[in-house]
Amino acid sequence: MRLQKYLSRAGVASRRRSEELIASGRVRVNGEVVTKPGTTVDPKSGRIEVDRRPIRLKPTLWLALHKPPGYACTRHDPGGRPIIYDLLSSDTRHLPHVGRLDFMSEGLLLLSNDGDVVHRLLHPRTGIERVYEAALVGPVTADLPDRLRAGVALEDGPARARRARWITPPHTSSPTVEIVIAEGRNREIRRMLASLGVRLRSLRRTSFGPIRLGALAAGATRELSAKERAALTRAAGSACSGAVRE
Repeated sequence: MRLQKYLSRAGVASRRRSEELIASGRVRVNGEVVTKPGTTVDPKSGRIEVDRRPIRLKPTLWLALHKPPGYACTRHDPGGRPIIYDLLSSDTRHLPHVGRLDFMSEGLLLLSNDGDVVHRLLHPRTGIERVYEAALVGPVTADLPDRLRAGVALEDGPARARRARWITPPHTSSPTVEIVIAEGRNREIRRMLASLGVRLRSLRRTSFGPIRLGALAAGATRELSAKERAALTRAAGSACSGAVRE
């Protein structure tokens, strides 16, 4: 296995970042500093270190978590707020989260140590779709889905929904709109709605690429099936074809 792939699979960093670690002389193989990213290693018998810290492959694991509102997507919160790792069992707390949901948002959050696939899924040019249900403080104008699809100007550039539709009617006191985005910028949907003068009651992510939240209870986790893992790998590969050089 190529050294940068080993580091990515071990969850150290993306392949490109792993290449930088190798080139900077921070990686040792069997006690010797290696600076060529293409170096091949034996995952079973090779001794690989980053900054003299042993790096070992762990079995690839993918989890789906139903993140409740009021949890931060971080390993350490300076303010002492609850974090998503409080919800995980001790044998899964090593898993990095795939992207994030903001503190008050809820819904599907993936966690995995499959660094290569995770990197591809999160690359800005992949276009992996995220589906959200936004419960609003109504009533609101019926043309909101059209305005979201047309796009709005945010401080970090224009943003628009790929698709948007009403789930519950806009003339009620609590209308709900489904919004599909593909970039996943920080608080993107919240900022889009705010720019349109719409008040948000709650925001829930119901799917990430081919993976759906389904009936998973708030705070609970489940391991992805082999079929779901294969679907994610296909999505990452097809989305990145010709877009990301590894």
